[in-house]
Amino acid sequence: MSTSVRALFQLEGKVALITGGSRGLGLQIAEALGEMGCKIAITARKQSELDAAHQHLQAQGVDVLAVSGNLSQFDGIAGLVDQVLARFGTIDILVNNAGTTWGAPAESYPDDAWHKVMDLNINAVFYLSREIGRRVMIPRGSGKIINVASAAGMRGTAKGVTTIAYNTSKGAAVNFTRALACEWGPHNINVNAICPGYFSSRMADVQIQRMGQGLLDRIPLGRVGNEDDLKGIAVFLASEASRHITGQAILVDGGASVGA
Repeated sequence: MSTSVRALFQLEGKVALITGGSRGLGLQIAEALGEMGCKIAITARKQSELDAAHQHLQAQGVDVLAVSGNLSQFDGIAGLVDQVLARFGTIDILVNNAGTTWGAPAESYPDDAWHKVMDLNINAVFYLSREIGRRVMIPRGSGKIINVASAAGMRGTAKGVTTIAYNTSKGAAVNFTRALACEWGPHNINVNAICPGYFSSRMADVQIQRMGQGLLDRIPLGRVGNEDDLKGIAVFLASEASRHITGQAILVDGGASVGA
């Protein structure tokens, strides 16, 4: 007998850990999964933003745990997982969303900037996924990992854009998704990536404003992403509705990647 569609999207009682969950795309995903009944753990570096997000999610009726910390300090990753497990007992869904960028020409790109971007955007993703995989998901034989990569990981840059570390790290996140999906598929763990195009956020707004109408002209839907546009894909990839999808990098970019 087939499973009902409602049941396939059911997330009630699941536990999701979302990195960079205090604002922007991470908070949007936390709102979505929380509304669908997930217990939510969010982590971020800035305590004031984390506190505000915690209060915001609680006001929406979400059972939420906020854990402050810098994922670039890799020795704190096991402790983060400890805190989530102590509160909720398990982790069903991992959303690797935390990220950063730095703009500078490749020929003069600072070493410390390169390492900062790589450490958060790809190294921390590996270390946290490994920790949760070996401690929780592999022993249990199930799990969902969602990596927030970027459309920038699927191409080069526009003229005048100097974000080589960001693009490189997001390209790495896309192939990390593919490789991990192959390794952990036998453990019934789905690993997929969301690749947003331009979304209004603190990190992207300066570039969006600089590119102006020229950017919108290259997007078939004629706008950048908003505060709701990742919610549907996040719920889909976190639920059993996507149980036969793994290793995919799904562009959410208003059609910019297929336009002329």
